[in-house]
Amino acid sequence: MYKSTVRWMIRRNVRALSAGNPAPLIAGYAKSAVLVFPGPSSWGGTYQGRDAIAGFLRRFIADGVIGEVEDILVNGPPWRTRVCVIMTARATDPDGTLRYDNRAALYALARWGRIVRQEDFEDTHKSAAFDEYLHPAQTPG
Repeated sequence: MYKSTVRWMIRRNVRALSAGNPAPLIAGYAKSAVLVFPGPSSWGGTYQGRDAIAGFLRRFIADGVIGEVEDILVNGPPWRTRVCVIMTARATDPDGTLRYDNRAALYALARWGRIVRQEDFEDTHKSAAFDEYLHPAQTPG
């Protein structure tokens, strides 16, 4: 029952984020949580604390990224729960042109219902290309 509840909450929270409401997902992080997003893109880095993670998640909304959960693996007791989420992340232009399409594996450690550490793994080249699309280099002239 516990594992089913965790999977249900993750799916609900990702749907809320994709609909423009990050609050349920943000509430699932411990105040001192750490989120690591590797790679050289502007997304890359270590986000320490719930407020920093909230900013990271709000950027998903601002940049039009929609996440969709494919699978969730949950293991361990409530005081040391390990979660792996396989998901896609996509963004389209207002005209419907797909500008970002990536798959990710998110690995998290949770204690008593709050994520304390999370690492996101995806194709960092696609993240960098999306950066270039969002913020094209200024050309002289």
